[in-house]
Amino acid sequence: MLMRCLPFLLFLFLSELSFGQIEMPDGRLRVLANVVDGDTIPLIHLAPAEVFATLSPEAAEKIKAFNKLRRDVLKAYPYARLAADKLKYINDSVGRIPNEKARKRFIKATEDEMKAQFEKDLRKLTFTQGRILIKLVDRETGRTSYSLVKDLRGSFQAFFWQSLARLFGANLKSEYKPADEDLLIESIVQQIERGELQYRAVVK
Repeated sequence: MLMRCLPFLLFLFLSELSFGQIEMPDGRLRVLANVVDGDTIPLIHLAPAEVFATLSPEAAEKIKAFNKLRRDVLKAYPYARLAADKLKYINDSVGRIPNEKARKRFIKATEDEMKAQFEKDLRKLTFTQGRILIKLVDRETGRTSYSLVKDLRGSFQAFFWQSLARLFGANLKSEYKPADEDLLIESIVQQIERGELQYRAVVK
């Protein structure tokens, strides 16, 4: 078996740039060798070669799906951060407004301002990105989108927007589950927060 391998080894030796060899006057090459059980085996140093594994269709599909998920998270994440910042601003401001009527006017004015500034961009989100955004709002604020709308705009508004969201396959009551169904989303968000992934921030 070993003797049958020698021609192949010699072929590799002659076809690749090697080290530790000396050309003799008669054109033959002298190389280093090891003696194993009485057989002399040439010791040949071949140039480095890159070996690429072939991905199975299933693995390739998973990589494609993850890359798409990463793009969707990068698109939705800035608006989730915006929601968290705006919620803090509203809560801080409402606490200083003396009466209920004035508080409602302030909340409505803030809503109209955000709608005018961001509605056009938000309408460009895909259904998948919208569902991810609902999840991330819960992550960033600790509140579901439904509970936020209910507290800020009332039960009727919450019911209306929830019914509308349902028509598009979304659910404003969706909770973020980083250890379960949202594990991949959480890993991507953590990469963002560590600065390993860059996202386009929303101009406030």
